Amino acid sequence: MTGNEQTTPSLVIFDCDGVLVDSEPLSLACLTAGLNRIGVDIDLDTVRNRFAGTSMVSIMGHIERDYGIAAPAGFVDEVKAETLATFDRELQAMRGVAEAIRSLDLPVCVASSSDPVRLRHSLTLTGLLPLFSGNVFSSAQVARGKPFPDLFLFAAAQMGAEPTSCLVIEDSVPGVTAAVAAGMRVIGFTGGGHWGHDPGGADLSRAGAASIFSDYSNLSKVITS
Repeated sequence: MTGNEQTTPSLVIFDCDGVLVDSEPLSLACLTAGLNRIGVDIDLDTVRNRFAGTSMVSIMGHIERDYGIAAPAGFVDEVKAETLATFDRELQAMRGVAEAIRSLDLPVCVASSSDPVRLRHSLTLTGLLPLFSGNVFSSAQVARGKPFPDLFLFAAAQMGAEPTSCLVIEDSVPGVTAAVAAGMRVIGFTGGGHWGHDPGGADLSRAGAASIFSDYSNLSKVITS
């Protein structure tokens, strides 16, 4: 990419969970409790390290392959229902994110591993949905979720943007990996509650994030840096 393309993206693509809404501590806790109930010996830190930013389809495939436990009928729907109920009680938008997005004079959209119901539920609960004018894309719309590039490429195509002119805001290694594979510049966000273990975002940098930030008051600055 040229320097101009780096400083002036034609589209900013936001992940949702852990980027727009502080959902990961809630959803990962629900997932861990659910997996423990069906006999998977796994703790919260392992779930966070292995599965943050990935879809339930991918997660359950890993569980069956690595732990030899197939989810019983209805398990995924049960965990999703528990997660949404927890969101209703506790979910918050990231501090300052709404103001930061409103201040951008750039097209924006969302591209998330969450299923469409959870995705819109989260954005509606936190009042963020109107900021994206319906431009909200889910991994359910593509063949392969993150860490594959399909979702980001799909979002760019829907928005009429060239991948090389897009900037992605991500909080997970699979998400950063997907953005890099799509040929997009990616910035890592570590302001979510699940990033206490690595506030500097070393894992995201190793995966290919161009820079790291944790405070949305700095969004305009990091986008053009």
